[in-house]
Amino acid sequence: IQAQTTYPQRPVRVLNPSSPGGGADVIGRIIQQELTKSLGQTFIVENRPGAANIIATEIASKAAPDGYTLLLGTTGTFVTNPLLYEKLSYSNKQFEPISLVADAPFILSVHPSLPVNNLAELIAYAKENPNKLSVASFGNGSSSHLAGELFQMLTGTKLIHVPYKGSAPGMADLLAGNISMTFDSGLSSIPNIQAKKIRPIAVASTTRLANLPDVPTFGEAGLNNFYVGSWYGFFAPAGTPPEIMKKLNQQIVQASKLPEVTQRINNLGAIVVANSAEDFTKQIARETETWSVVVKKLGIKLD
Repeated sequence: IQAQTTYPQRPVRVLNPSSPGGGADVIGRIIQQELTKSLGQTFIVENRPGAANIIATEIASKAAPDGYTLLLGTTGTFVTNPLLYEKLSYSNKQFEPISLVADAPFILSVHPSLPVNNLAELIAYAKENPNKLSVASFGNGSSSHLAGELFQMLTGTKLIHVPYKGSAPGMADLLAGNISMTFDSGLSSIPNIQAKKIRPIAVASTTRLANLPDVPTFGEAGLNNFYVGSWYGFFAPAGTPPEIMKKLNQQIVQASKLPEVTQRINNLGAIVVANSAEDFTKQIARETETWSVVVKKLGIKLD
């Protein structure tokens, strides 16, 4: 009980695996500002981007389990990396989930020159023109690459995969008409959809996005169980005292559900989840199962 009343007594470091300005960075900072207010100690974001989230995660895995080093984890960190890398410098066992803050589902968008207006038309067109449509990704083995592969597996289509170094160059080529389609987050897609520069086909989530109310989910458009994107959540090194974990979960959930925070996260094309550590753990296990099938079928290894 003592620790619960006194934690935190000094600043808390939050390691963030993404570059400043990216989805993970923005969402991490929104929550960190609220934790600083509610807990009375500064939560300092430290960006350590690179190597598919491995750099930040490895540093966090070696930190003392005292609640003073946290990690903002993503789908890549805890679901796809362990499936893609034989030799990973960290293990999921070295961490305990605190809370999943938000889901950022991918939006499938096409270049407006493509003669399709919805998912059924896109699938039909792709089947009539095998290996003619190109799909951009953030790189080999990235979540957007796996999204494209899962899409082809479920729809029986054949697309040309074009890997880029991140989201921005792929989106630039889609805007220029050099690429047919892309699976990307709301952060980069929504401004271009609103400017009518690209055409949205469907959102890979269970519910429609608040700021794209006219765009159906894949389920509504006729493709079930297609939920892909990135999620962002907080983790602590394994062995962090349960009372600190409980306090952090309560504070993160409370912060995420503030109307102004929910609004800011929705504006990024993400959906607030703010769940329990148990539910977060189950989600990671469920997604690992889904993606292990795709990774095995494709035989992708990134070592």
